[in-house]
Amino acid sequence: MQVLTTPGHLISLAARAFARLSEARLKPLGFGVGHLPVLVALAEGRAQTQRDLARFARVEQPPMAQMLARMERDGLITRAPDPADGRSSTVSLTEAARARLPEAIETQLNGNREVLAEFTPAEAAQLVALLEKLIAGLDRVNRAG
Repeated sequence: MQVLTTPGHLISLAARAFARLSEARLKPLGFGVGHLPVLVALAEGRAQTQRDLARFARVEQPPMAQMLARMERDGLITRAPDPADGRSSTVSLTEAARARLPEAIETQLNGNREVLAEFTPAEAAQLVALLEKLIAGLDRVNRAG
């Protein structure tokens, strides 16, 4: 059937395969694939609150709250009252998470290099550019309703 060769279906298959690969390789480090956007945002100072992390990671608030609760339980983050807004809290990395993050990032990068080994550098760059363009189109259509 033609639907099985559409970009949406093929990208979904690729995303699930990447997620399985990443989960298998990140688990020994104590991380999940969904943790990386949060960890990177915190490490780089791009976000400090649950709302900002949800926006950065492009997920809804309830799943982000659940993820942060698990990450706190697992000793990856700590939360403290936000001095600017008593209703929310700031999130920060623990030293243990900060220490393991470079290895997790390198693990992800190595996985991508392995998967893209048959691509030329130009093809890999073109794939990234096309995916970014696709994501922008998806965002536009989703905003329009």
